Amino acid sequence: MACFLISGLEALVVTAVEKGAEKKEEKNMAVDEAVKDEAKEEIKIPLSRKLKWLTYMLWGGVVLLAFEHVWHGEVVPWFPFLTAMSDPADAAEMFHEMATVGVCMAALITLVWFGMCKAADSIMKRSANADARSTQS
Repeated sequence: MACFLISGLEALVVTAVEKGAEKKEEKNMAVDEAVKDEAKEEIKIPLSRKLKWLTYMLWGGVVLLAFEHVWHGEVVPWFPFLTAMSDPADAAEMFHEMATVGVCMAALITLVWFGMCKAADSIMKRSANADARSTQS
């Protein structure tokens, strides 16, 4: 009924954190340029880029689920927008679904994203080690 709202709320929070991380990285990049040491530079994927992956996953899920709920008539273009809000018994069922299904979906998306980040870091580390070995030869 409204499980997509939980992922939408997480997406809003992560988007705000991502924007803050981008600004912090831009400020740090200006400082790092002055004291950059090419020999010790390690290639890393910035946190803001990783957070952008999470926001794309969350917003994509929200859009698809919202479309599905509109398709089935659970979300309508007039107040109260969610058909379950018109009846208190349906509202209780909707809140229960949001607390169970919505939270589980958001947690699963975040868990998959965490795995993606770990895999990407591992690939970048392996690539950097291979490049270092090839330059030593």
